[in-house]
Amino acid sequence: MSAQPFPIRTECPPGSCVCERDALMRAPGGDVRILRLTREEEKRLVQRLENLTSLADLRHMEQRLFEQLGVRLSITTSPHEVRTLRGIAILVHAQPGLCRKTRKAIPEAIRKSMERRPEIAYGLLDEGGLFEEA
Repeated sequence: MSAQPFPIRTECPPGSCVCERDALMRAPGGDVRILRLTREEEKRLVQRLENLTSLADLRHMEQRLFEQLGVRLSITTSPHEVRTLRGIAILVHAQPGLCRKTRKAIPEAIRKSMERRPEIAYGLLDEGGLFEEA
């Protein structure tokens, strides 16, 4: 196990998480970018995601999460109809080193933003052509 050139996330208590942090640390050439997300940085990330201002802002954050941490998000709408925000699926893809609590916190934060700013949800729906005129 080599020393990282940046602060890394402390390990979760044994048995409380399935993040495979130790296996990632031992893997030669493993993508350890996710370990940069310390608990303090996670709080800042969640706060930032709770305060999104637009769909463009959401897409920007989605791209930054992938570039900086390797975290992949899938945000999709139901092909049938969306009556509430629950009809918008926000999935944080599993990856070694990503804590299950973080995988849960990111979608919750994005949903809070959509509740505060419904235009983000409307923009997502419009990406699929919902509001296009025939």
